[in-house]
Amino acid sequence: MMKITNDIYYVGVNDRNKNLFEGLWPLPDGVSYNSYLIVDEQVCLVDTVEVDFFIPYIKNIQDILGERPVDYLIVNHMEPDHSGSVELIRKYYPNITIVGNKKTFDMVKGFYGIDTNLKQVANGDTLSLGKHQLQFVLTPMVHWPETMVTLDSSEQVLFSGDAFGCFGALNGGIIDAQINCDTFWLEMVRYYSNIVGKYGTPVQNALKKLKGIPLSYICSTHGPVWHEHIDRVVSLYDRMSRYETEPGLVICYGTMYGNTERAAEMIARAASEAGIKNIVMYNISKTHHSYIIRDVFRYKALIVGAPTYNAGLYHEMEVLLSELAGKDIKNHLLGWFGSYCWAGKAVSAIQSWNDNRLHFQPVGKPVEIRQSLDAETTAQCVELGRAMAEALKKENE
Repeated sequence: MMKITNDIYYVGVNDRNKNLFEGLWPLPDGVSYNSYLIVDEQVCLVDTVEVDFFIPYIKNIQDILGERPVDYLIVNHMEPDHSGSVELIRKYYPNITIVGNKKTFDMVKGFYGIDTNLKQVANGDTLSLGKHQLQFVLTPMVHWPETMVTLDSSEQVLFSGDAFGCFGALNGGIIDAQINCDTFWLEMVRYYSNIVGKYGTPVQNALKKLKGIPLSYICSTHGPVWHEHIDRVVSLYDRMSRYETEPGLVICYGTMYGNTERAAEMIARAASEAGIKNIVMYNISKTHHSYIIRDVFRYKALIVGAPTYNAGLYHEMEVLLSELAGKDIKNHLLGWFGSYCWAGKAVSAIQSWNDNRLHFQPVGKPVEIRQSLDAETTAQCVELGRAMAEALKKENE
């Protein structure tokens, strides 16, 4: 039995088997699917878990309730890792009333064929369970159109759906005060940047709706229950959704035979010698792009480089630039370089991506390397690194 506060219990599960979240994002430390139970005059379940974990999940619920039924199921978010057990929950508790908004119920019917025993709520509506008074706040596009959060004003508990969540299974403890949270902070940034990152404006709108509401606990659907670190968690979401960055440089490159990699090393060294301490480098064919995107969200400056391939841009760089463009990232500095053997296309292709999709602020002169570095292109790489360092310094003046 995992009690959070008076009459509120954690009944979620851990997934340590899945390799890729949503078939896309690596899970080296697993992930949790969090669900919560409020036991009052009426019993309320908040969100469910992925259907593959239904057996341990229903046992968690029954360990607390015994034979007592569940009266309400609140669906804050319809992604199947949270709604996947809705259909089976109805089989165990056939009289349960599902609570959601209009867009929720469009999806409940589409996913599970359910269109009865529904209680539709709008922004600001309330539900009394007895001592616990629940209020619903609609937060559309954080990060699906139906998303909402549920506030238990009697206990100052926010059931936040995917908001404020992160990758990583829960290793025994549930509440942040019980565990070492060091591993979760960067995983929260990776989670946000890859899954929620495109929706900065809706996140800001949601934060405004919640501003000034006293909170003792934030119960997300992934990761720890936040209690001691609420201010840090909310501040992190606020900064990321405003695309606020730290001073630092991400250098990512594609390379086939090492020539482009050597250029990246020269650029990094020059930026370091010019005073930039936060520099991270990635071979885009080796590191999963979710980690690169995470650090692009963290740091102000980005330099990318790749060879020409098949008379175009090296495939992995094309993919990365497409992913970055899809996140609608703002307020970044960009430099670029490329290499070729007989027909140079990489440099112009990267510039086209920036002109048409990324719209980052160009810094320095792009470097185009024919076959391998020589004295001239080495000097140009050094100058590009220095130019980016100077641009970062000016941003922080």
